Amino acid sequence: MSGVVVEFLKTAKSFADQGYRVHLDLGYDIKADKGRFFQDYRHERVPDWVTLDRVDGVARIAGYDREFVAATLESVRRNELPDTDRVTEALADAIVRTWEDRGVTLVVVENGTLPENVAYTKALYRAIASYGAAHELGRFVLWRDHDLMWQSEPAKYGRFPYPATPPMVNSPHIHYFALHEEAKRRTLEWMPQLRNLDVLPNTFTPPSRPGRPDFLEWHGIAPDTKIIARFTRIIPQKRIDRDLHLAAQLPGTCLFIAGDTEENPAETGKLRALAEELQVPVVFGGVLEPCESVSAEFSVRDLLAHADVVSFLTSYDYESYGNPIGEAIAAGVPYIASRYALYDTVYAGFEAPVLDILEHDLPTPEFARQVHDLMTNAERRAEVVAHNRQLGTHTREVADELVTTLYPPAMGPEVRLSVVLPVYNEAANIEDVLLSLQNQDDIEPGTYEIVLVDNNSTDDTVEIARRFAEKSPVDVQVISEREQGVACARRAGMEFAVRRSRNRKDPGERFYLMSADADCRVDRRWLTELLAAMEKDKAAIGVCDYYYNAEHFVGRPRLWDAIQRTLRCRAVTFSLFGGFPDGKGFAVEREAYEDVGGIEIFYQLQHGRFVNHLSDDWDFGIRVAGSGHDITYAPKSKVEINPRRVNHAIDEVITGRAYGNDGIIVMRDIRPEAPPVTVDLTEAEALQAWEFSIKDFTPKNTILPVLITPSFLDEDPVVEFFGENLARRLGERIAEIKAEMSVTDFLPIHSYKTPSYRLYLEFRDEIFARLRATVGEDIGFPPPLPECFDSVPAARFAEFVKYYCEDRESGEAHNYFGNGGVF
Repeated sequence: MSGVVVEFLKTAKSFADQGYRVHLDLGYDIKADKGRFFQDYRHERVPDWVTLDRVDGVARIAGYDREFVAATLESVRRNELPDTDRVTEALADAIVRTWEDRGVTLVVVENGTLPENVAYTKALYRAIASYGAAHELGRFVLWRDHDLMWQSEPAKYGRFPYPATPPMVNSPHIHYFALHEEAKRRTLEWMPQLRNLDVLPNTFTPPSRPGRPDFLEWHGIAPDTKIIARFTRIIPQKRIDRDLHLAAQLPGTCLFIAGDTEENPAETGKLRALAEELQVPVVFGGVLEPCESVSAEFSVRDLLAHADVVSFLTSYDYESYGNPIGEAIAAGVPYIASRYALYDTVYAGFEAPVLDILEHDLPTPEFARQVHDLMTNAERRAEVVAHNRQLGTHTREVADELVTTLYPPAMGPEVRLSVVLPVYNEAANIEDVLLSLQNQDDIEPGTYEIVLVDNNSTDDTVEIARRFAEKSPVDVQVISEREQGVACARRAGMEFAVRRSRNRKDPGERFYLMSADADCRVDRRWLTELLAAMEKDKAAIGVCDYYYNAEHFVGRPRLWDAIQRTLRCRAVTFSLFGGFPDGKGFAVEREAYEDVGGIEIFYQLQHGRFVNHLSDDWDFGIRVAGSGHDITYAPKSKVEINPRRVNHAIDEVITGRAYGNDGIIVMRDIRPEAPPVTVDLTEAEALQAWEFSIKDFTPKNTILPVLITPSFLDEDPVVEFFGENLARRLGERIAEIKAEMSVTDFLPIHSYKTPSYRLYLEFRDEIFARLRATVGEDIGFPPPLPECFDSVPAARFAEFVKYYCEDRESGEAHNYFGNGGVF
């Protein structure tokens, strides 16, 4: 099997496991130089879950034959545009008819040298556009390795930028993949406007069965013989002569060559003669079954099971991956290689003896010594195998995650909502959290799912989640997000759910995305009440209520009082304005999510590196509200907040630094080994905690809603809360600040913070009076102003408030108001 087919099988297996039927066209009707054009399938061997197939009627297209393909490629080499329109149209029609007949929903293009067939490449693009639009399939094509053989045949397609070669297109139906970063760079050099291009390397999949013990005896090889395995096409370009010269320097070593001896009889004859001249034991084992085969015939797996090393001493201009190297790594066998053009790009970090063929065309004594040591030194051999397998396993995981993310498993037709749960090292909490999400009242388990997004956990979080998923009546999808940060993980889970939900049977039914927190348990009616509120109000976002369990604060009345006052204020303002979403628990309707572009990740500098800004949930809610969508509050939908942030970081909580300082808002890990603090605050600490809490709360929850949506100030409940006079003056002042700042809206994060802070400082006494009247007298009065205002004349107070709140260098305003929610 070619490496192209082997890699296709690895990718296709993940889809087969999801229930896809897999059909494979080996491309005989495409390649002009392999001698198989229109050849029937005869003895080709593929796994039993694959059906060999081809495009119906392609052989009957007038003028489409090997000579036509060769002639058009010759035109391309001369940078002349060949006339392929008639054949292209007929090929495209045939491809579409075949896809229609098979019910195709996903196409994997393992490219190889496809562009050398100009008509077929154009036809494929045309068929993809037509079929994808007709069936509304989105990006249903995974197109891999669309290169122009830059390394091995640089002149094959004319001169850069290849004016006669079919260009790659930005199709809404195609996601492109390069084999490695260098191929991606070359692709973008050729097609700089190209989008949707990622790197999907060859991967290393462990063999499906053990090797047959009778392999050596069958081929007449003594049990104690050292074996160099070479499985490849037997053609001059593969330089199998190097293996013979190497084996000649290694007494007691046999070279096993697995390949078709009839493809190039002349080359086979030369190799036999050279082996006799060098007196090297050699076995021409013929074509072996692929590693994935489960048939009774001998396979590459049998050879790998008995080989001491796998060889890949190929030509320097080899274009990219070496399939034998990948099979060796997966099977736990050391390999040896030549340093071909892209070896260090493709196999950086892997360990193996490497022959520098630009300096030494044939194996040197030093190279032979390294190979001998690898075959005979058991300790060294084990180290190399373990190192390479670990790297290979990681590559497989990355590739699987990428494919699963872009082409996720189908969602059940009854699922109406996805609960997204970002996790990082939550082994101690995850099962209880998942149980709380599973044990929901008055909602069928089949109508919702949980999407757990692992954000690089190093503990047993994922293993626990997978065990839970096996027995849970609620479907649990486990995916990964490599970029660290809860915002990135939340977005990855939301996007995963969005893509899958598009394939549901009833597109008119509202679909909801829910956010949950991996250290917070939800009440039994969390989903039911939140969903009911969303359905009743037809809102774009639903916000739930949050609470602390009083049992965790027994003996800490001052701390408990500060927390409860904040949450009482929150209940009032959320009832008025709907509030803004918190990652601990909110819902968003899918179309509204997509309408605003989903969750946006903001970045900021901390200690010289970019980190995620923590307020992605708030910023997302602000964009939704600012886009004209409604937010509703569901007070009966409740989430119990884990007290560990208060318990483990109380000093930072009460000083407003729990989420950073100087304008940097980041998530800090608050799971130290030290026991939690369970003593109460002093009176001074309690006052400090309350002041930071209310300073954080008031600009965000009382002022920001009317800043984003001034029409709130015309609604009767809001006017009743503020009073007519204050409501009118707030509206006027918002209009003045908006005009002064010359902004069209307050949605971007650094547009809304400054005016929110300004309005708080200007109207703080009146706003606190309204909070005392509505929430309770114990809300008290505004915390003291920063000392810098002591010398500011009263007549110029608003002017200096502006300077203070716009101070971007020191972050004083951010520190005064506290970074992020305190309680």
